[in-house]
Amino acid sequence: MTPLPKFAFSIAALAVAAPALAEEVNIYSYRQPELIKPLTDAFSAETGIAVNVAYLEKGMVERLQAEGKRSPADLIFTVDISRLHAAVEAGLTQPITSDALTANVPPIYHDPEGHWWGLTTRARIVYASKERVAEGEVTTYEDLADPKWKGRICTRSGTNAYNVALTSAAIYHHGEEGAKAWLEGVKANLARKPQGNDRAQVKAIWAGECDIAIGNTYYMGQMLADPEQKEWADSINIVFPVFEGAGTHVNISGVAMTKAAPNKDNALKMMEFLTSPKAQEIYAKDNFEYPIAPGTVADPLVESWGSFTADPVNLMDLAHLRDEALKLTETVDFDG
Repeated sequence: MTPLPKFAFSIAALAVAAPALAEEVNIYSYRQPELIKPLTDAFSAETGIAVNVAYLEKGMVERLQAEGKRSPADLIFTVDISRLHAAVEAGLTQPITSDALTANVPPIYHDPEGHWWGLTTRARIVYASKERVAEGEVTTYEDLADPKWKGRICTRSGTNAYNVALTSAAIYHHGEEGAKAWLEGVKANLARKPQGNDRAQVKAIWAGECDIAIGNTYYMGQMLADPEQKEWADSINIVFPVFEGAGTHVNISGVAMTKAAPNKDNALKMMEFLTSPKAQEIYAKDNFEYPIAPGTVADPLVESWGSFTADPVNLMDLAHLRDEALKLTETVDFDG
């Protein structure tokens, strides 16, 4: 028997798994199921609409392209602005106009044409050793290129989506040549070849391999909740650097409605629910992220890490710089 293509098998699995409710909404998600289950459960309890989630590790754009108009997906959930932008650029989303979405999502956190809408933010910050880095020793992203950090910085691959977004911000603020010089300076200060994920950088600080690292805020919450990793987290402070004359770089988790959405009305209801203060606080608490709806507050643990002013650049402006940032990263052989 000829095996089904992977995407076709997954579609069938999604359909079979659907709860027996008359109304439904189908989601393709890069976010792991356990991270969004509290949200989907709350939405179903409030509306009576079943939520079916197909978790994807990669290949969302390719899958939607292969399915075309037959796709069962109504919404896509993802993290990182470049992934949202990729779906838009591929013509796989549709613009949404909604008073509720406009009221709940600040302009810098949604597509000006309404194709994607932010849900929560995470800051790209510095993890700093409590023992070896003094308070105020690093305050800007530009500081990371200072020779005083030579042999003291750890980071994951420069081509990782989170770091590409940070480099895009460097290009936005300093131009291509300025960003190139910055990347070269950071590379010269690395304690080891870029490797691992953000938590691996904190482990390296704990082990004495480096003194500071670049990472996302929410990993701190995840490490503190893990008995094996709590000791790593306890060894560092979170520092919110800024771009000179601007603010702290943030990225988002976001949602977009697919162009082929078969349950458009239900999908819109879910988008509006996801950006409501109630859902924002559920999402932010369970994921250790920052809610973006006006009047919402972060989890007390997240608030304990300190406050910051987000860089006011619209994230779509950074998405347009992604290819340039990736090319620049490869030009300086950042991972070499």
